[in-house]
Amino acid sequence: MGIIEKMRLDGKKIFVTGGARGIGKSVATAFCEAGADVAIVDVDGEAAERTAAQLAAETGADTVAFGTDVTDPGQVDAMIAGFLERYGKLDAAFCNAGICLNVPAEEMTPEQWTRVISINLTGVFLTAQAAGRVMLRQGYGSIINTASMSAHIVNVPQPQCAYNASKAGVIQLTKSLAVEWAGRGVRVNSISPGYIGTDLTLSSESLKPLIAQWNAMAPMGRLGKPEELQSICVYLAGDTSTFTTGSDFVVDGAFTCF
Repeated sequence: MGIIEKMRLDGKKIFVTGGARGIGKSVATAFCEAGADVAIVDVDGEAAERTAAQLAAETGADTVAFGTDVTDPGQVDAMIAGFLERYGKLDAAFCNAGICLNVPAEEMTPEQWTRVISINLTGVFLTAQAAGRVMLRQGYGSIINTASMSAHIVNVPQPQCAYNASKAGVIQLTKSLAVEWAGRGVRVNSISPGYIGTDLTLSSESLKPLIAQWNAMAPMGRLGKPEELQSICVYLAGDTSTFTTGSDFVVDGAFTCF
């Protein structure tokens, strides 16, 4: 079997949080195209249903949608139970759900801080923990967490201290889980995207001035595309990455290199 065949995901069962749109939807699409069956997990259950139906029609994958708040342990457990009832196993999990609030630090309320940390860090922990429990029983599995280049730099000009802190936490959480589970067959890695031009980002009038500044600072002079994150996630979810754990993959067009 050649390397291309080895990189396929035929027969694998994967869930993607924040999967209804943006990076989550793009990576879920790639998983389906590579042969996996995929659960679209999103707090917006109706959007998750639409995305799951679209991917099933376009790729032939067996997809399912779960409306799930990743900050609620009960909802996460229910999602995992539903996933296992449908698929019987869990090969990979893409813990991707997240938000960003641009609020000056001196003006940020405790509620705003808690919301960002709860979704971006606690939500990743709860979904990775739930996936890990299944994978540890199986003796195998791959968890991919979405961090950010914001874990490595402080973004300017927008004020986003809670987001930056949460994503730095995701990287250290990833490394901690990887070390704990390395000898038990479960791999944990993270990706750190740079500025990515999702439909939501590109359609936002308020972000247009920021995008111009980001592009002026970027060595490649542009935003990344969601599909430019697909191949690293397919690699991490598959069987050619079995010696890869505890790593953070920065995909940012060299933005953090200076």
